[in-house]
Amino acid sequence: MSKLKYTHLLLGLLLGVTAALAAPQYDLIICANVNKGYVIGSKIVTTNGLFRLTETREWKHFGANDTTLTGAAVDPRDPSVIYTSALNGLWIPLKGSPTGRMANSWDLTEGRDVALDPNAPDTIYLAHTEGVAVSTDKGLTLEHRNHGLPARGRFAETIEVDRTKAGRVFVGCEKGVFLTDDAGLNWRQVLPTEAQVNDIQQSALDADFWMAVTDEQGAWASHDGGLTWMQVTGLPSEHALYNIAFDPTNAKRIVVGSWTYGVQTSEDGGKTWTTRNEGLPENPRAWRVGVNPNTGRLYASVFQETLYHSDDFGRTWQMDTLADGSLINRFVSVPRINP
Repeated sequence: MSKLKYTHLLLGLLLGVTAALAAPQYDLIICANVNKGYVIGSKIVTTNGLFRLTETREWKHFGANDTTLTGAAVDPRDPSVIYTSALNGLWIPLKGSPTGRMANSWDLTEGRDVALDPNAPDTIYLAHTEGVAVSTDKGLTLEHRNHGLPARGRFAETIEVDRTKAGRVFVGCEKGVFLTDDAGLNWRQVLPTEAQVNDIQQSALDADFWMAVTDEQGAWASHDGGLTWMQVTGLPSEHALYNIAFDPTNAKRIVVGSWTYGVQTSEDGGKTWTTRNEGLPENPRAWRVGVNPNTGRLYASVFQETLYHSDDFGRTWQMDTLADGSLINRFVSVPRINP
């Protein structure tokens, strides 16, 4: 082989390795509404539902135009297979259809969140206003699984699967956090509260580290896989905390969103917390916060405003590319399957 050909081959290999390293490892998806100026009967055309972040940092809409989507779960075997929770229940993907098919019957509505078990990906969990419904066959059939949940106070706002073990799932309702080890056949209370649990999340870098946030009872943390919980100090607790996001690029970084308190950040694993609202609109009502798993970019969806982002974990903020008047209900990331 000539020296010139060898040099070209080596350069090609280096460029290929560099491109592979630079390629995003995750897809970031949001459930969002872009409804500024819209009222029922209006001729204004709005775009709502699922949006995917492109390589050029634009948000591209795909799927159904639905204002009621509350959550999304992506099949890790095929990122084009997405399950969504919505006002009328659970929607399952249907090849050739932008909307999919409703999995539930008339007696199950008001889906609040949806989760897929990565260790048993045919199993889908729906959190709804009357508890939990489970499908073990990709949504073809769906059944109530509420044994062990309270007869009153089982309004389920959030559901999260433990990525380390099939069938291990946490649900947050009005009476606290409940855990199942058998895919919802039996639930037990691991964190009692007298306030609605709004979100439960597992750290992306420490599978034993979980957090939950509530209405009027602050935030809670577990460092033993969700078996025992301690209230988080340094975060306000008089008013609602809406959601939590762990930074997958930095194990020490956590963010909490709140209508009253705006954006609350920690950079020491939750030991101390700092308000990071400078640069956001006055009295920012942080409807939801999220973190880009590829870059660590922090997002805040501010009610009646738009989406903002920060590349220094909330110290400064800029308007993002999503249209003015947008509102995000959920941030979802899924490992990308590159060809």
